[in-house]
Amino acid sequence: MVKGGEKLHGYVLKSGVWFDNYVGNSVMDMYSLFGSVESLNKVFDEMPQRDSVAWNILISGFVRCGRFQDAVGVYKKMREESGVKPDEATVVSTLSACTALKNLQLGKEIHLYIVEELVFSLIIGNALVDMYSKCRCLTVARQIFDDMPMKNVICWTSMVSGYINSGQLDEARKLFERSPTRDLVLWTAMINGYVQFNCVDDAMDLFRSMQMQRIKPDKYTLVVLLTGCAQLGSLQQGEWIHDYMKENRIAVTSVVGTALIEMYAKCGSIEKAMEIFDELEEKDTASWTSIICALAMSGNTRKALELFSEMEQAGFFPDDITFIGVLSACSHGGLIEEGRKYFHAMSRIYAIQPKLEHYGCLIDLLGRAGLLSEAEAMISQIPNKNNEIIVPIYGALLSACRIYGHVDVGERVAELLMEIESYDSSTHTLLASAYASAGRWEDASNVRGTMRDLGVKKSPGCSSIDVNGNVHESKFIDVSDSRRFQLSWLMKAFELMDGEYGSVLSIVDVLGRVGRVVEADVFEREYAEWVRKRSLAVLGLTYLAVQAVFVSNDKKHPCIDSNSPVTNVWETQMS
Repeated sequence: MVKGGEKLHGYVLKSGVWFDNYVGNSVMDMYSLFGSVESLNKVFDEMPQRDSVAWNILISGFVRCGRFQDAVGVYKKMREESGVKPDEATVVSTLSACTALKNLQLGKEIHLYIVEELVFSLIIGNALVDMYSKCRCLTVARQIFDDMPMKNVICWTSMVSGYINSGQLDEARKLFERSPTRDLVLWTAMINGYVQFNCVDDAMDLFRSMQMQRIKPDKYTLVVLLTGCAQLGSLQQGEWIHDYMKENRIAVTSVVGTALIEMYAKCGSIEKAMEIFDELEEKDTASWTSIICALAMSGNTRKALELFSEMEQAGFFPDDITFIGVLSACSHGGLIEEGRKYFHAMSRIYAIQPKLEHYGCLIDLLGRAGLLSEAEAMISQIPNKNNEIIVPIYGALLSACRIYGHVDVGERVAELLMEIESYDSSTHTLLASAYASAGRWEDASNVRGTMRDLGVKKSPGCSSIDVNGNVHESKFIDVSDSRRFQLSWLMKAFELMDGEYGSVLSIVDVLGRVGRVVEADVFEREYAEWVRKRSLAVLGLTYLAVQAVFVSNDKKHPCIDSNSPVTNVWETQMS
């Protein structure tokens, strides 16, 4: 097609009709549709005369090919060097470039030009609403929107999306309900907004309403819903979407297949994820990457690396995300030599420069193996280090120091971290745990005291469980002063059974009674995560009418309110 167009262009030059603006503009438009911006720009430069159409074709051609800065440059050149005034088509295309670049200043200048020189139209209104919405100027966008005498579904979608992107879901939903016409794009935008902010139940409800309106979803709508199910680990809802696709004979393309793989993998059904991958007729880099990451996440190290080899043999080139999965698999499997090999292969074979995540995986691998000095040296090799990069990387190394009791390395790392983020709770907590694991209780107590003096509080942990299609979240709130854990989710479990809250015996109180206050302080935070995760298991078991008792015996200290030798305990009993 392109070569045929070039032949036609050559004929135009030979025939002598090149001086006709209509012919020249047609040649430009041809190159624009082909995406050949170099030829498009060359034709424009060689044109003896340029009218507004020629300028508009060049600007829209750059926008179509994603060269937004070039489009803005052409607009400025048009205003400054030519005697041609921008018209509706000019400002609409340039506003699209401003939107992509988030160039609010130029967008405002164009808005002023429109007010002074042009007649306001529906197309211009849509472009302005979209530009201001995406540049987070919702007040101006809403004013333009409200003042528009006529509105179509495009401006409704832009305004709704603007509220969604700013986190104003309630306002977005109100506007969505007011829209006189709703196409698939508007429905998908609102559904995506709910998924984006983890309101998957609302997204599913809206999807069902969309079905009742006989709006048929496309692959993008389904991918959005599957992404939401993956985020929350809601297997039952994800399976319902998959069944819907089968019943309606919706083809599982590589894009949809990748979303299904991620959903099943993150919901813990790795076998089903593998089945989806095997059944994909057309695989791409994303689908290969998805299953490799899924296997790595589930601990199937060897299978993940086998598939990576198959991917290479099939002629697919891995990207940076693929290598995150590969290095993560090596980390989980403790494959030190393989991890080093794949890390260096990124740049040497595939010309992919390692990013923060890749360094993090390798450092995690070395830390898990106890090679802390090598891990520390690896951090020094990270190019263009800044605080955003150093904090999570050193945090991983500090966690390894806690596991292996390497207090000397841990102290160096913690000192660096505290200089960067003195109010980050994880740094203090990990250092205190490292001291505790080495038996240095006084140092651990000093770190806890520093946390209290600085007002540093540990961020609450959060887990979720899917019970009969409903996703429940559990959060732990640290209440140090009362020396009690808030077992709200255990109580929720008992409520589901209409039972009564039994007895909770805290090891913190046991340690406190025998004067081991420092150990109690450290233990309280370490044990909180254990209890929180297991409280979710109790929630699921209780729903199935299973009575649960958590007891662990230790003969060192007596237990409160009981004569039995119990220490590492939270005894939870339901009558």
